[in-house]
Amino acid sequence: MTATGPFDVAAFRAHFPALTDGAAHFDGPGGSQTPDVVAQAVAATMTQPMANRGSVTQAERNADAVVREARQAVADLTGGDPGGVVFGRSATALTYDLSRVLSAGWGPGDEVVVTRLDHDANIRPWVQAAEARGATVRWADFDPATGELDPATVGALLSERTRLVAVTGASNLIGTRPDVAAITALAHEAGALTWVDGVHLAAHAPVDVTALGADFLVCSPYKFLGPHCGCLVAAPELLETLHPDKLLPSSNAVPERFELGTLPYELLAGTTAAIDLLAAQAGPEGDRRSRLVAAMAAIEQHEDRLRERIEDGVRALAGVTVWSRAAHRTPTLLLTFVGRDAADAYRSLAGRGVNAPAGSFYALEASRHLGLGDTGGLRVGLAPYSDDADVDRLLAGLREFLAS
Repeated sequence: MTATGPFDVAAFRAHFPALTDGAAHFDGPGGSQTPDVVAQAVAATMTQPMANRGSVTQAERNADAVVREARQAVADLTGGDPGGVVFGRSATALTYDLSRVLSAGWGPGDEVVVTRLDHDANIRPWVQAAEARGATVRWADFDPATGELDPATVGALLSERTRLVAVTGASNLIGTRPDVAAITALAHEAGALTWVDGVHLAAHAPVDVTALGADFLVCSPYKFLGPHCGCLVAAPELLETLHPDKLLPSSNAVPERFELGTLPYELLAGTTAAIDLLAAQAGPEGDRRSRLVAAMAAIEQHEDRLRERIEDGVRALAGVTVWSRAAHRTPTLLLTFVGRDAADAYRSLAGRGVNAPAGSFYALEASRHLGLGDTGGLRVGLAPYSDDADVDRLLAGLREFLAS
């Protein structure tokens, strides 16, 4: 995309060396392919002078610049404050770390709300934290027929004893994008904090942590073209009120007090490079935040067009059930096959150079609530580099599998 044109998927694909192997990648929800500029940023950071952060030597200044630039880049991506961006090994690790901090004051009678739509990384840490403190877990169910999570369902579970509401920005299994802003508004009315899993959402749409009403939002750069690490975004003022366990000599400043050990500078540089590549799809005009919003909106439109093509093609196939049905959803489809195992479809497609894995993808509660047990189905996930030729190969592969 430029300021005057649509998203240019062909030019974008040229940044991905992995695509030259010929496979059509529908496995992006598990981790996107890596662009050249990200690999270059990682390599450049690892081969330049680096040291612990500081201001005396060039190596110290290099490290400090990498961290500051990455905090600003993530803030621009999410609409947050760079002073409230915390880096960790993964979104799961950050959620576990903060669950222990946030639950320190919980006790019997306190309540936490989780949803069955979520990835287990936004369920189990809260369930286990509540159990450790004697607090109560309240479960919000989504409608398996539509895939929708009604905010009123969450609202009915809230009380003056609710301490936290955890909800996904988008289901990594069926793509549902619940009305997070409505859910967080209800939570705040009850006096509860909100934790939003933005891992799947941030890969497919513009994100605004304030508009979502998220007190805490986590995301994973490796889902939006970057390296394997995790990001937490919160208001610095809120983080100032929290006191995690830490080493005595380590910084007590926010956000550093939440970052255990030395940060992986090369991965943070790669994160910045990924975000810059996304922003570049909107052309050179404007600040990075505005370009990211425009670029992600264009990518969302591109992916939705391809999703509709897949849905139209799948509807013409007998014996296929599509479980992704919500009115507002990411380009992520979960399919099952009458009388056929989704794992067999996975292997059949892989043999044709089409990568679409099968499973429940850590969304165990969602898969079980749909009646699919722990095995789930075939997940077809689009990414910004997906194109019409990929869709053609997927649909042809599905036809051949069903005919075999």
